[in-house]
Amino acid sequence: MRSSSPNQVTADRVTDKRAHPERALAERALDPGEPRAVLHRAADLAADYLEGAERYSVRPAIAPGEVAAQLPRAPPEQAEDWERILEDYRSLIEPNVTHWNHPGFLGYFANTGSLPGVVGETLTAALNVNAMLWRTAPAATELEERVCDWLRQMFGLPAAFSGHINDTASVSTLIALAAARQRAWPQVRERGLCGGPRLLVYASDQAHSSVDKAAITLGLGTLGVRRIPSDRQFRLDPDALAAAIAEDRADGARPIAVVATAGTTSTTSVDPLAAIARLCQREGVWLHVDAAYGGAAAICPELRPLFAGWEAADSIVMNPHKWLFVPMDCSVLWLRDPDALRTAFAVVPAYLETSESATNLMDLGVQLGRRFRALKLWMVIRRFGVSGLERAIRHHCELARLVESWVAADPDFELAAPVVFSVVCLRARSGGGEAVDGAFQRDLLERINAEGGQLLSLTEVRGRTLLRIAIGNLGTQRRHLEHAWGVMRREAERLRRERGLDVAALSERE
Repeated sequence: MRSSSPNQVTADRVTDKRAHPERALAERALDPGEPRAVLHRAADLAADYLEGAERYSVRPAIAPGEVAAQLPRAPPEQAEDWERILEDYRSLIEPNVTHWNHPGFLGYFANTGSLPGVVGETLTAALNVNAMLWRTAPAATELEERVCDWLRQMFGLPAAFSGHINDTASVSTLIALAAARQRAWPQVRERGLCGGPRLLVYASDQAHSSVDKAAITLGLGTLGVRRIPSDRQFRLDPDALAAAIAEDRADGARPIAVVATAGTTSTTSVDPLAAIARLCQREGVWLHVDAAYGGAAAICPELRPLFAGWEAADSIVMNPHKWLFVPMDCSVLWLRDPDALRTAFAVVPAYLETSESATNLMDLGVQLGRRFRALKLWMVIRRFGVSGLERAIRHHCELARLVESWVAADPDFELAAPVVFSVVCLRARSGGGEAVDGAFQRDLLERINAEGGQLLSLTEVRGRTLLRIAIGNLGTQRRHLEHAWGVMRREAERLRRERGLDVAALSERE
């Protein structure tokens, strides 16, 4: 073998790197200097954003396609410089998202990507584990079980509940209803639905659309969801539910589950959980409680009575990424009998067999790969503490009561639903011969959001178009709400003048 001089070896390496740029890139990735420098730069960008999100309009003033027009149509052939990549992020991506971390974000269920959550998400990406089996991520599995139990204790739920983390409430509801389907029709796992009874899920007319999507996915179809009328406070009517179940049983159908809601999407109403639980126990029907938004409020002792009865549920979902300040995505599902999920979903091929007596998270749903979501939740709970989380939620509820008082005192607006937690539903009085003009509310919403300092949302309840102010960001203060209220009043008055509407005359008609 021919020996090589040190200079020749170095020259060969340079030539080799030129011929194999991917090898050079891999070697650079192992250089301790590069990740440290780049991650410090990314940390600065993230910190600047967290400290200054308010400098942006909540909703970017762009049209569909404007971002895409600035992106190359083909991927880069060669590796690009970090400085250029991060500069493009700063100039192209960051300004052109809707800023959910903005304190003026008052649309949908507002949330916060808090600092401890962001730190946890960063470290999760660095660890890059797949927590499908205990042995593939022991700490991730055991931390997930522990933090879910911390939350159970924080909400006053019985020790019988066992929790794990999914991405969103839609998936949590899907797998809970799959467990309900398995319990009601055990043959479904092997035989499917063919030849089986007609299976039905019940939910109020205010329940989330994820119930319908779950029914579609599970083969029940949209006709497999029976919507039960809600009362004057937008809560499921237990008497109507009982009558529907009796009617369907008499018709040969098999009721399998009721989805009760603790904090509906439109108005945040809480269904009468205790009465529904008693009915489900009597009928042998699975009770799933959707507390994706409202459940976080149970951390406050004075709000916990609103959830009386959820302790009797078979499953409960709550999203820490909504009102517990954890970055997207993180949805906790508790089950009274987690083996119901294993019965429905566990499939263990030889390459996934293990000898440990431990939880394998892959058995608890449809996903095999599982992110280490528990780390960010763990850091948020530790950094805030239970008392800190209580104070934040209590403060948001107090701000909602403040907005409620403004609306109640203004003859040009009206409250459209009870204020249960931190969401205020209202309508501008619009005139035009109708008590409420949906087009007026929509035009008003567009003008409010176009101003840039806030983002509101709307919903429709029983044919009425409502505006929603959802308070849930850690940075939201009274001044942000005063600004939003001022913009709303100003734009409503301008819109009335443009339409020639007489609000006083409308009040007389009503």
